Amino acid sequence: MNIVLYEPEIPYNTGNIGRTCVATNTKLHLIKPLGFSLDQKEIKRAGLDYWPKLDYEVYENFEDFMKRNNNPKVWMATTKAHKVYTDVSYKSDDYIMFGPESRGIPEEILVDHEDECVRIPMFEDTRSINLCNSAAIVLYEALRQNDFEGLSLTGELHNLHWK
Repeated sequence: MNIVLYEPEIPYNTGNIGRTCVATNTKLHLIKPLGFSLDQKEIKRAGLDYWPKLDYEVYENFEDFMKRNNNPKVWMATTKAHKVYTDVSYKSDDYIMFGPESRGIPEEILVDHEDECVRIPMFEDTRSINLCNSAAIVLYEALRQNDFEGLSLTGELHNLHWK
């Protein structure tokens, strides 16, 4: 899977999403301009010691991202979508894109991708859900649909054993 952050603004959100990407073997794609430096301590603090393990790439703009990835299938998470994120079928090589925290994906991009726009249901006047929570919600649905391919499905206790 692939997570795309279009012009992310808050380093803590990107750091947390990066940590989720490492835990799920998901590539992170960052489209400029970024609202922070990738060297900022905040992004690394949020990503903890996972940041050096993160597979990520940075792009100059949306066109650069599309060109360098051969016009991939991109699901666009937006509060403006007609479809719910659980109503579509994700493939293991799909991309899920999220917009900047303050404004979301630009409508100029959304209008050309209406069939690929998905939303997370929310109560009435709620403006949005935190970016790193939204990314985790949609990513884990996509992973679930692909049988959590490559991910560990069981855990072990550290000091004791399950009965």
